[in-house]
Amino acid sequence: MEATNSIGSTISPAPININLSSGTLGRHLARRLVQIGVKDVFSVPGDFNLTLLDHLIAEPELNLIGCCNELNAGYAADGYARAKGVGACVVTFTVGGLSVLNAIAGAYSENLPVICIVGGPNSNDYGTNRILHHTIGLPDFTQELQCFQTVTCAQAVVNNLDDAHELIDTAISTALKESKPVYISISCNLPGIPHPTFAREPVPFYLAPKVSNQLGLEAAVEAAAQFLNKAVKPIIVGGPKLRVAKAQQAFMEFADASSYAVAVMPSGKGLVPEQHPHFIGTYWGAVSSGFCGEIVESADAYVFVGPIFNDYSSVGYSLLIKKEKSIIVQPNRVTIGDGPSFGWVFMADFLTLLSKNLKKNSTAMENYRRIYVPHGIALKRENNEPLRVNILFKHIQEMLSGETAVIAETGDSWFNCQKLRLPENCGYEFQMQYGSIGWSVGATLGYAQAARGKRVIACIGDGSFQVTAQDISTMIRCGQKTIIFLINNGGYTIEVEIHDGPYNVIKNWNYTALVDAIHNGEGKCWTSKVRTEEELIEAISTATGAHKDSLCFIEVLVHKDDTSKELLEWGSRVSSANSRAPNPQ
Repeated sequence: MEATNSIGSTISPAPININLSSGTLGRHLARRLVQIGVKDVFSVPGDFNLTLLDHLIAEPELNLIGCCNELNAGYAADGYARAKGVGACVVTFTVGGLSVLNAIAGAYSENLPVICIVGGPNSNDYGTNRILHHTIGLPDFTQELQCFQTVTCAQAVVNNLDDAHELIDTAISTALKESKPVYISISCNLPGIPHPTFAREPVPFYLAPKVSNQLGLEAAVEAAAQFLNKAVKPIIVGGPKLRVAKAQQAFMEFADASSYAVAVMPSGKGLVPEQHPHFIGTYWGAVSSGFCGEIVESADAYVFVGPIFNDYSSVGYSLLIKKEKSIIVQPNRVTIGDGPSFGWVFMADFLTLLSKNLKKNSTAMENYRRIYVPHGIALKRENNEPLRVNILFKHIQEMLSGETAVIAETGDSWFNCQKLRLPENCGYEFQMQYGSIGWSVGATLGYAQAARGKRVIACIGDGSFQVTAQDISTMIRCGQKTIIFLINNGGYTIEVEIHDGPYNVIKNWNYTALVDAIHNGEGKCWTSKVRTEEELIEAISTATGAHKDSLCFIEVLVHKDDTSKELLEWGSRVSSANSRAPNPQ
């Protein structure tokens, strides 16, 4: 028997028979996680989940990773899901659940299947008038559930063994089908009790592949081909929902068949190979990469594949694109210009069939080559001149390969990392839709744990780092070899460029000393503080040489006003959008 843990991927069941004495809820959940591809679970213990944690630890194929707080455990599950396809975290009731909630909301915004498991109250306490600790002091235990209902695609409250099997399986399979987080609460007294429904190895899931409405698919392709084949200089733009639609291969088939110029939205970076001969860069309105915005906005037809248009990606609603010139391809719907919209048409099916119905048209690509001028050469610098951010990223660019991955924290790292040219198979992740500062520390932990064959390079601002710094500790415990560039410019620089004020200045820390204290001589960790290009070159040489097997933390001190020109432009436009006066009533 064969089963899928996500559309298009399979898992083969392990032929294990379990006798009734070991057929418990805790074992079933542990085996389910292993079956769907989870090998590491991020957790924070609390009295309501301790017995459940015992059962997860007892599963030989599962590694339990204790985090410093629930928020980071959730961020780690988010990062893990980006690399592995699914992630999981375990926390305790309400105090843990509400702490992890922000991370789960971020995973929801990015369409990541994260299994959020909470150790709940004893099953005997439901329906009584008892007040429990870790609650807000009411005998109603539903506050946590109500909070999770808006940021998960399914919820299961397991307080009875008879239907526990069905509730758990339905929640996990829904997470895989919807590619969204789910919430599972398990009463603290149930994980170790044998029950007949758990008497054998869980039968692996079969998730039926989604098949397009054939008539709708054909109609959508016919309309799109007619629209595009009469265009003079059409282009393609890839967006973040390429991932959830599992349509990256179909997207490249479309790019090859059409010969159109190919751009990505900022949140789609890393989902499209940048070595493709027709790749022209990031389309981000006024802050697009060089000459990309001009080609996109002057096109007479553009195919946006899996876009998210929000105030950030549209640079304060300033994109110069027109609906009547666009084809919008979402995971399950295609809209042609101002005209028809076709539902239950899936992205990969649509792109594959459309590829067979297009005339080649390389006009936009030829225009790009005609106007393109290579990046300027960095200005000459004096010896021991204070380090500039553009120099830092020149050296980070040289570190990239197919064996690295970049994690870009919310802030100016968005803009600087966006300009990196990714080699083939180089990973790239950031959280643009939710934009939660501090996300990258936990996400780096989770991503590095899942992608053991890659060395993660994380670019984190000092303000963001102060939110979630503790789980550097967990990276060291896990023996990770990440290189973290802590960019110390004395505050929340992205906020400064939107709206400045004294609240954007933060207390400076001795960041390398902090990490040394966390290291405390246990595990492999190396730190360095750099102020000049010479010191940076030496630090990178050490991190990739003598300390290539260590967690390397490089604090880069730069001027507080040393920001990318893209952030300056973007910040002023977002500020303008934020400060619009109320419409007259």
